[in-house]
Amino acid sequence: MKIKALSRPASSAQAPGSSVTRQPRNLDPALHPFERAREYTRALNATKLDRMFAAPFLGQLGNGHVDGVYAMAKDPNSLERLSSGSGDGVVKVWDLVSREEIWNAQAHDGIVKDLCWTRDQKLLSCASDRTVKLYDPYHTTSGTPPLATYFGQTAFTGISHHRSLPSFAASSSVISIYDLSRPSSTPTQTLSWPTSIDTVNAVAFNQTETSILASAATDRSIVLYDLRTSSPLSKTVLSLSSNAISWNPMEAFNFAVANEDHNIYIFDMRKMDRALNVLKDHVAAVMDVEFSPTGQELVSASYDRSIRLWDRSRGHSRDIYHTKRMQRVFSAKFSPDARYVFSGSDDGNIRLWRANASTREGIKSARQRQKLEYDDALRERYKHMPEIRRIRRHRHLPQQVKKAGEIKSEELAAIKRRDENERKHTKKGLKKRRSEREKMILTQEQ
Repeated sequence: MKIKALSRPASSAQAPGSSVTRQPRNLDPALHPFERAREYTRALNATKLDRMFAAPFLGQLGNGHVDGVYAMAKDPNSLERLSSGSGDGVVKVWDLVSREEIWNAQAHDGIVKDLCWTRDQKLLSCASDRTVKLYDPYHTTSGTPPLATYFGQTAFTGISHHRSLPSFAASSSVISIYDLSRPSSTPTQTLSWPTSIDTVNAVAFNQTETSILASAATDRSIVLYDLRTSSPLSKTVLSLSSNAISWNPMEAFNFAVANEDHNIYIFDMRKMDRALNVLKDHVAAVMDVEFSPTGQELVSASYDRSIRLWDRSRGHSRDIYHTKRMQRVFSAKFSPDARYVFSGSDDGNIRLWRANASTREGIKSARQRQKLEYDDALRERYKHMPEIRRIRRHRHLPQQVKKAGEIKSEELAAIKRRDENERKHTKKGLKKRRSEREKMILTQEQ
């Protein structure tokens, strides 16, 4: 029998410029009795360095707006364009590479309530002056009149574009569906709940199940509509009204709502009697919320002058961003590559943040990338250890947020204690304990 054996020179197993031959690592735990202790020390040091080098704030876009920034929208077909609208009716488009303003228009006479981009990269804006206007920032100069104007009976509060069709939904006292391919400015469909006459705060198309539309109104309701039948599907009334809706781009049936009770609720549209998760850390009304492009994280903007980043499966935020000069935050968005976060606040500035506070961009050597991956793996492996968990979770909060959080926790504990005492001293079976994910739901209608 003839056997062929592979043979390689000893230099192939040596590091460049070295005459020492690499030896295979023996993973026998008996030979490394202090391996776990060494790894824990490395994980602790990596966690400390991660917090030490956390610097999330990158800067602001240009000179911002004269008035507060109340709406922002990112171009889904470009990584470089972001639009913003302010309280004085001005709409601006920014170049994210240079962080400079490249287009602007005095679009409205009132507050710009919402913005969205169309499939062919045109910009729609709605405002409290009862108009929706269509602009083309890519092919026109600043100050150019709008391509089209759509009129409503009452002030517009929200706008959302269909994923594949040339149509958009605008919310006011009702939800109006407009067709961009038609010259007429009258809506092709009008949607509303039969018994509701309240103002609709927000509207959002599902970007996967494109015939589904969700809305939040001032009567504290969340209503789902089906465009195929031009009728509402269900209505859920919460304890307080909601300010914004965001659909999960990776899970077609899940969406998040930003509520006035300081919480964010994630729902499954097929089972609206219970929330999938409740995100609670803000100490004031949540004004905006958006899923990341990966669908795993969320960013929220709050009236407490901070923005928070969340893991969708956890109930508390993983990070909080704030500055001394930042005022009430009305809008927050992820960048299309999920690496950055934008926030628009009442002081007129649009701020740019890192989605991960301690990451650094730029070219890294293979050895540096390997070290960073090794540190991430160590932090993940030992994240349950008390000291590492404490360091990872610790954040310096603004004094007013910290104090308000302490007062809020005391109030919630008192309410919970009172409810528990009532339940204990009530006739058995009359008062049942309700889950935190069900308490805020008052009624449901079909």
